[in-house]
Amino acid sequence: MPTLTLNNALIHYQTHGDGHPILLSHAYGASANMWQKQIPTLSQKYKLITWDMRGHGKSQTPNNKNAYSRNLTIQDMTAILNSCGAEKAVIGGLSMGGYMSLAFVMSQPHRASALMLLDSGPGFKKAEALQQWNDQAERQAQALEKKGLTAKPKAPPEVQHTDAQALAHAARGMLAQEDTSVIFALETIKLPTLVLAGENDKPFLAATNYMAKKIPNAEKIIIPNAGHYANYDEPKAFNNAVLTFLKKAGV
Repeated sequence: MPTLTLNNALIHYQTHGDGHPILLSHAYGASANMWQKQIPTLSQKYKLITWDMRGHGKSQTPNNKNAYSRNLTIQDMTAILNSCGAEKAVIGGLSMGGYMSLAFVMSQPHRASALMLLDSGPGFKKAEALQQWNDQAERQAQALEKKGLTAKPKAPPEVQHTDAQALAHAARGMLAQEDTSVIFALETIKLPTLVLAGENDKPFLAATNYMAKKIPNAEKIIIPNAGHYANYDEPKAFNNAVLTFLKKAGV
């Protein structure tokens, strides 16, 4: 597995196949391994890049809360694309990975050929809702510090972690949201965009509908019989939806 060192963090990533690059970012509490059911299909035509975010999986980050943030995540994504020689890529992610993909595209639209927002949300308009989300992230961090990895969020069984404190830092610095800038910039996105969710992912269905309405060139797909990890629950339907979208997007 290739690695790169950036801002005192050792970031692990993987590449599979050849073709136009796709960079997939995982959910909070997951890792690159959550994409195992996508690799055989997507790598037949595309260069699929998966990675472990700071504090997750095999990536190693100092025990320092300042080593975790939205901006550092964007820098990590940029460095991975550079390391892979990818001037442009399809940028996509699930849950927190989708939010970070949005932030990346808004920061560096010239590096993206298309956008995939999977069981994700764009953040919150109102300060009260934002604070509630951040309070939830803080509770998650405190649970990890008190109970260890037994308190990590539910994820596909292939996902493995070794450092509860790192996940706690990631909750405070990456899962928690700094401001409302992302949600207010949705209408500026010019890319072909897939907005996808599992039909049973009730907490994210409203956000899915909102993003599909606000992003000018968005296509919404709801995967039947799937929950928050739609890619894992219904991989065939998920993979077909992604391939169909990418063909329409011309990548």
